Amino acid sequence: MNQQQGPRIRIVTRQTSLIERVVLFALGLMILVAAFFFIGIALIAGAILAGVVLIRLWWLQRKLRRKQEESYVEGEYTVVDTSVTDQRPPSDRRP
Repeated sequence: MNQQQGPRIRIVTRQTSLIERVVLFALGLMILVAAFFFIGIALIAGAILAGVVLIRLWWLQRKLRRKQEESYVEGEYTVVDTSVTDQRPPSDRRP
């Protein structure tokens, strides 16, 4: 019996030189530093945007609260006379 096997994949690795390792390390470090600064800038921009939105919401609530307070008329009054002023007969009164 003759069994056929599929093609074998052979991975050939070669030794990297010291210069290649130093260059790859420096490149990886540069990418890591750039990513750190990018994340920092993105967080600062997000904080500024959130602050602007919160200030806008506070301003709108303040405006609505002020408008609502202005819609009420406040004052003092004194009742001068408590007598009934409608002197018409009961048949002429409208409900």
